[in-house]
Amino acid sequence: METRPSWDEYFLMLAKLAATRSTCLALPVGAVIVKQRQVLATGYNGPPSGSPHCTTQGFCYPGLPSCDASRTLPSRAIHAEANAIAQAARHGIATEGATLYVTLAPCLSCLKLIISAGIREVVYESPFHGDNTVQGGFITEGLVSLRQVAVTVPVMTRAVQFLQAPTSRLPQMR
Repeated sequence: METRPSWDEYFLMLAKLAATRSTCLALPVGAVIVKQRQVLATGYNGPPSGSPHCTTQGFCYPGLPSCDASRTLPSRAIHAEANAIAQAARHGIATEGATLYVTLAPCLSCLKLIISAGIREVVYESPFHGDNTVQGGFITEGLVSLRQVAVTVPVMTRAVQFLQAPTSRLPQMR
C-alpha cells in the first residue's frame, strides 16, 4: 500500500502539526492556506499575539466539558482559519483562489472570512457541529466548496515514524 501522502493528506497533516501550537483549552485546531501546492500561511487557534495564552489565563467557553477552567469567561481564542488569513495579510500574501486545509470545518464566522479572503475551497478533517443552513447557501451560490478528507492509516503510520526518528534512518518507502 502506498505510504506517500496525497497532496490533500500532506497539507492536512501540516494543519494537524500547526494545531500542536494551539493553547486553546477547548479544542486545538490548525489551518494551512495553500495555492498551487505552495504553503502561503499557517494558523492555529489561540489568543491575539502578545496576549496571555488561554492555558495561562484559564479562559474557556462556558459549559464545555473539555475545559476544566472558568465556565463564565469567554474564550480568548482566535480561530485557526482567521489566524492563517491574518498571517497572510500581515505579510502581503494574496489568498485569492487559494485552498484552506483545516482540522475542523469552519464555523459560520470563519467561513464568511474565508470567502471574503478569496479562498474558494476548504478541505477539512472533522465536521463542525453547528447550524449549517447559511453555510449550505454559500456552497449553493458557488462562493466556496467544502470537502472532508481523512489521512489514511498507512500514511499516518509513516508520518509518525518520521516524527519519532531521524528521517535519514528510516527504511525506504514501499
